[in-house]
Amino acid sequence: MLAERLEFFIPKLMEVMKLWQWLLYIFFWSLFVTVMERHGLATWSDFLIKFSCRFIQNILIVIPSLYLVDYLRPIFKHASISSVTIRVVLLMMLASIISMTSVMLVTVNIGLEEYDLQTFIFNVLFDTLFTGGFTLVFLLYFLRIHRELNALKSSFEYKLATQNDIIKARIAPHFFFNTLNTLTSLIESNPARASSLLQHVSALFRASFTGAHEVSFEEEIALCEHYLAIESSRLADKLEVSWQLPDEDVMYDMVITALTLQSVLEKMLINVVEMTTETISMEIKVTWEQHRVITVISVDLPKKTLIVNYNLRQHMDFHIQTERLRAYFGHSADIKSIITSTQIITVMDYPLQDVSL
Repeated sequence: MLAERLEFFIPKLMEVMKLWQWLLYIFFWSLFVTVMERHGLATWSDFLIKFSCRFIQNILIVIPSLYLVDYLRPIFKHASISSVTIRVVLLMMLASIISMTSVMLVTVNIGLEEYDLQTFIFNVLFDTLFTGGFTLVFLLYFLRIHRELNALKSSFEYKLATQNDIIKARIAPHFFFNTLNTLTSLIESNPARASSLLQHVSALFRASFTGAHEVSFEEEIALCEHYLAIESSRLADKLEVSWQLPDEDVMYDMVITALTLQSVLEKMLINVVEMTTETISMEIKVTWEQHRVITVISVDLPKKTLIVNYNLRQHMDFHIQTERLRAYFGHSADIKSIITSTQIITVMDYPLQDVSL
């Protein structure tokens, strides 16, 4: 939504309000202006004629101009803000001249008003300048909102970059040195496996430092598989992982913030698998239903190794990952862990609109 609003400093005007809302706004604005000019109107019939003319005139100015501005947005987006402002102001002023001239000619021809050249020129100039001034005020308002949104975008990107740096800083020292040690031991004993492991490491670190904030779910799954393959080599194959994923055509439309699922799995390995010599089973189930992506990660706790649940709860803190999800998918996104005597169940839940519907 933020990206859509930042697309251009003039919003899509016919989406700001519906057509009937614009007509209602024009109706009351025309009524207000006519009331302000009531000193020159002797009877109610004069008032109604003046109001009707003003209403039709404002419709002819506003509605076609709004549609035309929206139509010209692809062209305007490539021009400077000052150039676009001048063009829009001139467009509205030209629409004012055309509409007032048309309404005046009709009212004079049907006998509702008397033609006076001096009064006509004065009214056209006054209405044209008034329309141009009002248009300029609205454009300045849109520009101020646009700059505020740009500042918000900068703050948003800075926050995400900071969170990415935190995650990378955590991955790099702990993971890098452990992986180097594993590679060193495999180079002589099992060169083929060392080569395969090096490919996983290359893919993982390339993804970790590209700076991408949002990736397809398939990319994140591939990243997790690289990570788990590396850790399985280091942990002497005491980790068993099973995946339950949606069909490929469903996965194709799914997205997630980069490194989110991978960093959740990393915490599981550091705080459970590394703490024991037993084989640990991990099950990862992903579903996308009713516009929400739910990932359930179930990790069996070791039966013979003592792990204090209180300490485990403290380490199962996914605040950074949750904030990154919420920054992109809204405040309903969440990551929670439930620790029982036999399992840790972590649920990652965030909204994702199904574009295929």
